[in-house]
Parts: sequence; C-alpha cells; structure tokens
Amino acid sequence: MSGPGPAVRTVTGDVAPSALGVCDAHDHLFLRSPRLPGQELDSVRAAAAELAAFREAGGRSVVQWTPHGMGRRAAELPALARAADLRVVAATGLHQAVHYDEDDLAALRARGLAALFVRELTDGIADSGVRAGLIKVAGGFHSLDAHARWTMTAAAEAHHATGAPVAVHLELGTGAQDVLDLLCADLEVPPAKVIFGHLNRFPDLEVHLRAAAAGAYLAFDGPSRAHHATDWRMPEAVRTLTEAGHGSQLLLGGDTTTSAARSVHEGPGMPHLLRGVRPRLERAVGKDLVDRMLTANPAAAFAVEWPV
Repeated sequence: MSGPGPAVRTVTGDVAPSALGVCDAHDHLFLRSPRLPGQELDSVRAAAAELAAFREAGGRSVVQWTPHGMGRRAAELPALARAADLRVVAATGLHQAVHYDEDDLAALRARGLAALFVRELTDGIADSGVRAGLIKVAGGFHSLDAHARWTMTAAAEAHHATGAPVAVHLELGTGAQDVLDLLCADLEVPPAKVIFGHLNRFPDLEVHLRAAAAGAYLAFDGPSRAHHATDWRMPEAVRTLTEAGHGSQLLLGGDTTTSAARSVHEGPGMPHLLRGVRPRLERAVGKDLVDRMLTANPAAAFAVEWPV
C-alpha cells in the first residue's frame, strides 16, 4: 500500500486496515523463553500448519505479540504469511525482565531501547527487512517495577516517533490503572493507541470499565490456553462493556504460547478462537458484535498514519 492514510504494517508490507479481515489480535507463531522450558514455539513447519488451520477456520490475519529477544524469527514470517494467504503483523518491544539474560538487558541499555524499537518499526528487525507493526511491553503483578517503567518509557518515545500502537501484557490481568497513569498520563501516549492484553484474567468489571472509559482497547485473549479459570466470565464482561458503550474497543486473540497448545499438536490453538470462542460469544452477545470484535475493531486498533 502506498500514499497517505492509515495503514496496518504487516510483514509483507503496509495494507489498508480493512485488508485484515477476521483477525486474531494477539497470538504467537514463534516464542522462546526460559520461563517455558521445553515448550518453545520454534518450528517453522508447525507454524505453517497452524496458520493453515486458522485460515481454514475462516481467519485472515494474525498479530504476533512476540517482542525482541524471544525468538520472533522475523525472517520466516513473510513466506509463512504468503503460503497461508494471511496477513501477519510482527512486534517490537520487550517483555518482563525474567524472560531475558541480564547481559542482554545490559546491552540493550547501552544501545538505547527506544532507538531499537523505532528502527524495528521503520527499517526492519535485524537484517530481515521485516518491519514491526506494534510495540509490545509488559507490567508486573499489580505493579510496575523499574524494568517495566524503562520499557514503557522507551515504548512511549517510539510511539511518538512513529504512531505505532503499544500493546501491554498485564500480568494476570492486573495493573491497568498503573499503566494508564504512566503510559498515558505521564508519557502522553493517547489511550486509543494502547491495547491491554489479558485484562480478562482479572475479571473485575469495574477495572474493565475504567480501562475502557479511559479509551484503551481491551484484548480478550488467551482462551486457547488450557483452562483459564476466568474464561467463563468473558461473555459477561463483553456484554457489560458493550452496554456501557465500549463495543468498538474490544478485541479477541488466542495467545498460543506453548507448543502443546497448538492445534497441530492436539491442543486448541489458533482455530479455537473461531471454532470455539466465536460461537459461544455469538450466543451470548450476538453475531454483529462478535464480527466487529474480529474485524472492524482490530482494523482500527492497529491502523497507523506511518511517517515512513
């Protein structure tokens, strides 16, 4: 895509927001962390099969929230997207400190984190030529430690330079107000450019309503993971938020983070979002709203007036 106007930055180039179609707004094709030993998502073949299964279920785009240093395999993403005939969006950013070696973090401090984020958004990830379309950062459990404040400060700087949305991992769904206070009030990132992940894992509707009233997007993600105790509360939360006027701010994602959770390894995986979660939500809140959560809402959430 060329010319002025909002675009979603995918691994195969910028596209009109409407080109996303049915979107898994938070998932992972590749992921590696010392916190998940033996469960790495690092197989190109398995990623290709998972994308094909999602495409067969009706999916048309996937947003990978895997940030810097966690095995993104950015160079593999364009071929995978083309083979599956899907749009794929990659992320820059940084997760919690526990996912990294201290020497790697020290090197990032020396290089300048915001500059890295901007470079991956505008020039490409390493030498892959693949540009990221969002910034992923993370809070802690009911808190923001020094690492989270450092990464969010860098994310805000990168947002101001590029317009990229900032996607936030909320640990067990907590800390949304702390993030709003830092990222939006102090660092002046517009709330409409902030996407909260995992807020559904802390099913306090007052917290959900406050985050939505501030203007942020809420990603109801992770139902493809095994037995989250709060999954059954999702329809109630979606209904309450919609009745309060926030239906245009809700997203859906699978957040497949382990090899065993993939559909190609007999887990629910990406297709579960459309084959399991979608019909359940449609019965509870109606097809029109769920269609909006899967199409129009992610198109708006990830659209950017990119400077370059």
